[in-house]
Amino acid sequence: MNAIDPRASGATRQVLSDRYQSVRTRTEELAEPLSPEDQVVQSMPDASPTKWHRAHTTWFFETFLLLPFLPGYRRLNDDYALLFNSYYVAAGPRHARPRRGLLTRPSCAEVAAYRAAVDEGMAALLRDPPKEAVPLIELGLQHEQQHQELLLTDILHALGGNPLNPAYDPAWQEPRGATGPARMLDGPEGVVEIGHDGSGFAFDNEAPRHSTFLAPYRIADRLVGNGEWLAFMEDGGYREPLLWMSDGWAAREAEGWEAPLHWEKRDGAWLQFGLGGLRPLDPTLPVRHISWYEADAFARWAGKRLPTEQEWEAAASLPGLADLEGIAWQWTGSAYRPYPGFQPWAGAVGEYNGKFMIGQMVLRGGSLATPPGHTRPSYRNFFPPGARWQFTGLRLAEDAA
Repeated sequence: MNAIDPRASGATRQVLSDRYQSVRTRTEELAEPLSPEDQVVQSMPDASPTKWHRAHTTWFFETFLLLPFLPGYRRLNDDYALLFNSYYVAAGPRHARPRRGLLTRPSCAEVAAYRAAVDEGMAALLRDPPKEAVPLIELGLQHEQQHQELLLTDILHALGGNPLNPAYDPAWQEPRGATGPARMLDGPEGVVEIGHDGSGFAFDNEAPRHSTFLAPYRIADRLVGNGEWLAFMEDGGYREPLLWMSDGWAAREAEGWEAPLHWEKRDGAWLQFGLGGLRPLDPTLPVRHISWYEADAFARWAGKRLPTEQEWEAAASLPGLADLEGIAWQWTGSAYRPYPGFQPWAGAVGEYNGKFMIGQMVLRGGSLATPPGHTRPSYRNFFPPGARWQFTGLRLAEDAA
């Protein structure tokens, strides 16, 4: 972990304190449109309630910063250690993830009080933090930003299951991607450097930086759009097993997939449910809420393929490559595995990424729910190939040989 050292000067201490307050405030702003009933619902085991996200990110600062580094600090409530741990086995026992929606107690007001108490403790710590605490503070802020995105994707999934189609925010504006015919750009080839370069913060799974060889390839300058996806559907893309991986076809059959998640057909017209509610499907916007299986099938139907994560990262600096972030996470053809020489962080935070390096596929870029400035070209997101509730899309690639 790399981060500023607040012992350098009072100015940098203030920068870190301001950043802490900004990130924590943003979480509360995202939760503000939601009622207490909204905040307790859990629509599926992979999602978590808004109230739990608010409490878990607070637990992180309490557990990894205040208890070890602030003399005299005591937990506000010892039971919270059980309720709001996620998957940190080394940090103690955990409430079962699929049962987080049953936690009607503590109340939203009590979670707000928990956040305020931990913020007060963090304000004291940030006045003169030990040098070894600074990377963990930055990790806690990056961690909370990840949960800000999950807060939005999880509540969208919950609201999407309501037949009234309630909007999270009726004024929400969808980001627009590049339009017009996609151009295939020549990507960098030969030996290239992949991974974080060591400047600024990065998660452990982005390192170490290493060399890899790329055969000649081309990559699309924009994301695949809704209109192109409609053409795939109309051509029988969801009915042709030869386009699909076996596991993907089984998932399509079991789940009844006929369109991306949050698409709905009424009176012969397609609608899409989003954070702004149910709206007519815009064919010019990039497609989203598709699984890796669907993205892979579409690419095969289009006579292309998904880029590898190495191709995507190398191409990220190409002039003319649009829609890199702020719209949809982009599935790659790469399994989520450690880089050569990967070492997880020491201690319980070493469980952050490394133990999930199996059964997942890598996504690159960033979505409309990703906090601005949170990602970078080396950022490695990952989800199981059947996941659809995230803002996931795709761009195409092809061999150039």
